Amino acid sequence: MASVSVTRIKPGSKLVLDVQTPLGNTLFHKGVVLTPRELDILRAFQVKQVEVEVPIEKPADKAGSSTKDEQPKAKEEESQKNSTDFQREYDATFQLVRKVFNNALSGEALPVLDLRNQLEKLIGTIGEYNVLTYVPTGLKDSEYWYHNAMLTAITSYLLARWNGFPAKDWMQIALGGLLHDIGNAKVDRTILNKPTALNPDETEEVRRHTVHGYQMLKANAALNEGARLVSLQHHERVDGSGYPLGIGSDKIHPYSKIVAIADIFHAMTLNKAYRKGASPYLVLEQIQKDAFGKLEPAYVRMFIEKATQFHNGTVVRLSDGRVGEIVFSDRNHPTRPWVSCSGAIVNLTVERSLYIEEVIAN
Repeated sequence: MASVSVTRIKPGSKLVLDVQTPLGNTLFHKGVVLTPRELDILRAFQVKQVEVEVPIEKPADKAGSSTKDEQPKAKEEESQKNSTDFQREYDATFQLVRKVFNNALSGEALPVLDLRNQLEKLIGTIGEYNVLTYVPTGLKDSEYWYHNAMLTAITSYLLARWNGFPAKDWMQIALGGLLHDIGNAKVDRTILNKPTALNPDETEEVRRHTVHGYQMLKANAALNEGARLVSLQHHERVDGSGYPLGIGSDKIHPYSKIVAIADIFHAMTLNKAYRKGASPYLVLEQIQKDAFGKLEPAYVRMFIEKATQFHNGTVVRLSDGRVGEIVFSDRNHPTRPWVSCSGAIVNLTVERSLYIEEVIAN
């Protein structure tokens, strides 16, 4: 163990003691391996020194080959050690979802029970999932469809719990979220991945994914009717302005109202081929606006309340690049807390041109 100046620390160093912010909150816990991002945060909070583990270098053998051969294995073991239970199950679910969705392109029946079994394993680790901060590792533009399906499923499960749905509905709602866009298997790939605006004919073809999806799921006994209707109704809106049927709130299934919120959130925050994902806080504000006429207001209120329940001390990056920690949250403005940046308080309810770009640590 050694006390080292932050200016001299190299990425890969491991903390052996917690690092505190000037306000006494924990910035990083011991055991964290410092990356360039963590080093930027330390400098932003003007932390001068931290206690890190001093690496012990192993001598190479005479030919120098033993150490070289062991490096890939050591890196793999370290990666597995640092991987969370949630991430391991997420990766396993991703592999299955990608395989199943691609097979659907050729008309194969959907193995919903297999999907459910794996989804249950993933949801079993949901305590490690944070709606606002989780970003899939190695996200590729071409894999957006799979990640959106999985994240919509997990968030829909949480929304069902938060909004007091009976426990028997939680997994069916999650499955509805997982399969909400399965009808895209029937849509031309070039249109789905088009990097520019769609023309009217292309837009109409994409909108037909809702009907295609319901046709694919309507006879599946592993899903209840609510879960099947999600594929048809997740683009319907409570004021009747949605599609494909333009029905109003009283005819939209509650499952579909839940999944619509989760789908919008992840569709806007994930990177796509033609645009970068938006700040989760800005997306929450947009969803809050859409609650008046587009989405179910009670579900939206609960989503925003639960998603923004951070303790004071959560480290965030503002849209102007400054890093700070949340010191006060106004329940009337949950997406616009007060943030301390290098001793100055930024009240986001007043400074409306600024917003939280990223949640870094909580």
